[in-house]
Parts: sequence; structure tokens; C-alpha cells
Amino acid sequence: MFIYRKATLEDLDKIWDKDIKDNPNDNRYIRWKEEFIDANRKGNIITFVVLNDDDPIGQCSLVVNKNNIKVDCRDLLCDGKNVAYVSTLRIEKKYEGQGHISKVVKLTEEYAKQNGFSYLTIGSEARESRNLAIYLHFGYTAFLSSVEDEGNLVLFYRKTL
Repeated sequence: MFIYRKATLEDLDKIWDKDIKDNPNDNRYIRWKEEFIDANRKGNIITFVVLNDDDPIGQCSLVVNKNNIKVDCRDLLCDGKNVAYVSTLRIEKKYEGQGHISKVVKLTEEYAKQNGFSYLTIGSEARESRNLAIYLHFGYTAFLSSVEDEGNLVLFYRKTL
């Protein structure tokens, strides 16, 4: 049975432990786990999960504090009042194409709307054409900016709620 809800700290712990296990030679995941969970604990990021029973298989995060965004154009992406940034939108491969991402995005957007946000932004590497198509389908159609991040061109779009 699939459940879609706001993540608990236990959910986040499980998600990041999977990431650390899947990337054993990249010690950044240990630091990122600590930073990400701390930002959720402080309310700077609100993460929603897709659960298969008690196992988190997907997520979508809403960044409401621009200091938790690492790219140069963060002022365009989040102001903490009217504009928030959608991040870490992902699902385990075997669950792709089953509608789980649509449901968790809708949950995230509804939360943003209920909490006074008028706009959401999202970014994708330009080479990730499948992700770009999905974001456009979800209504993120207003182009905002592009930046080079770690050698990759990242495109940012906005949606009015």
C-alpha cells in the first residue's frame, strides 16, 4: 500500500541511509544527510515522501529558506514568503511511471499554497530532457534563469500556484 505524506525524521534517515549505501565511495552523502535532516528539523526544507508500506521510495522537498539552495541565482528561486523551490524530486527506478511523482508533487504544491506561497520554482540539468518534459507537464513553464553548476547547465522554471 502506498502512502504520500510529510516525511518524518525517521523517513529522512532511511532515505539518506539508502543514498549512502548506493554511493559508498562518495563521502559527501554523509555530510549532505546531516545538512538535509537538520534543514528539515528547522523547517527550512519540508520533505514529502512516497512510502511503500514503511519504506520510503520517493520524495519531493520544498525549500523555503534560500540559504539552503547552493546555486548563485537562489534569490530568484526562493524568498521564504511568496516563492519556494522544489528540490530532491525523485522515485526509485522500479516505481517510475506509476503516478507516484505526480501525487507527491501535488501534495507538495498544496502544502505550499496553504502556507502562503504564490510561486514555486524548479531546476533541472539541461541534458535531462525527460525531467524537463515532466516539469513542463506539471506547469513549470515560465523560464527564470540558467546557471552552470559543477560543469552542468541547469535550467530553472517557475509555476504560479
